[in-house]
Amino acid sequence: MQVTPLIWFITIAVTILFFVYEFFAHVRKPHEPSIAESARWSAFYIGLALLFGVGIGMFSGWTFGGEYFAGYLTEKALSIDNLFVFLIVMAGFAVPKKYQQKVLMIGIIIALILRGGFIAIGAALIENFSWVFYFFGALLLVLAYRQAFSDHDSNPANGKFMTFVRRILPVSNEYNEDKLTVVKSGKRFVTPMLLTIVAIGFVDLIFAVDSIPAIYGLTEEAYIVFTANAFALMGLRQLFFLIGGLLERLVYLAQGLAVILGFIGVKLLFHALHVNELPFINGGEPLLWVPEIPIWFSLLFIAATIVVATIASLLKSRGDKKADDRALVDGEPVITADSKARDKGSEADDVSASSGVTFK
Repeated sequence: MQVTPLIWFITIAVTILFFVYEFFAHVRKPHEPSIAESARWSAFYIGLALLFGVGIGMFSGWTFGGEYFAGYLTEKALSIDNLFVFLIVMAGFAVPKKYQQKVLMIGIIIALILRGGFIAIGAALIENFSWVFYFFGALLLVLAYRQAFSDHDSNPANGKFMTFVRRILPVSNEYNEDKLTVVKSGKRFVTPMLLTIVAIGFVDLIFAVDSIPAIYGLTEEAYIVFTANAFALMGLRQLFFLIGGLLERLVYLAQGLAVILGFIGVKLLFHALHVNELPFINGGEPLLWVPEIPIWFSLLFIAATIVVATIASLLKSRGDKKADDRALVDGEPVITADSKARDKGSEADDVSASSGVTFK
């Protein structure tokens, strides 16, 4: 795939302009977006991403087009998982709803910058060291295991990193509109708004560790990696407000993402064996009998996994809701996954409605 420096410059410039427009048109004035507004802009950005993929297929070939769509689907699914963590962080810091857009916007920009750095590092490693595919593949298998079996209810707002940040920064207990710092009695304090942004930036860094190796398992083209990530992040803010209530019902999202990461990890290991240069494996010669998983199969597998995980989650939530209703009729309330999700969402709404937060 031939990508000239001019195309790179235009792509990055247009991406920056989109985020600048987003800030001045939607985020600068604090407000909670309506469902209609969120739906319109989510559809616009998703449509734009699909149109861009068609353009890659038409001008660069459908092999690259397929790699872009597989990468976009993977990054979008991982980004939705990000949203769930963002929801927990903002609830933990009691961010008022009208200021959540600004937090999300800054968090998404941080995510794009961090991923850009990881993309450049990944491209340099792949170009110079073929063994990096072994490392990426093994890393994704470990991350897939953690994604499937780790506790996803932990709150990054109360983690060790944020405890360290609170120790070194003077923290105000109250929000001052959407300001990041406030002066009290002649001394400057950081507000919970700034702490929330720091926490989300830290979460973005962690998510970039699995995001970038995952997409490099689908394509070696840095341009496709960047654009798939950029389009996955565009519209993420609107998607947060559009499917905020649905996020808690995607109970099998983590397992679906684990399957996708595991599949890409295996694909990377197969590719590493196919281009092997390590002297202690087959005498440094490639294992040409190892199959290469074609991109069309990867695309179908990723799409099918997302669909199955979503449908299974909604069926599970519906079944839990019916069980809740029956139990309430019988006078014997029970705890199900759906009732836990609703309780968590209710708790998040209650906390977010407050205007301050106390830090230990």
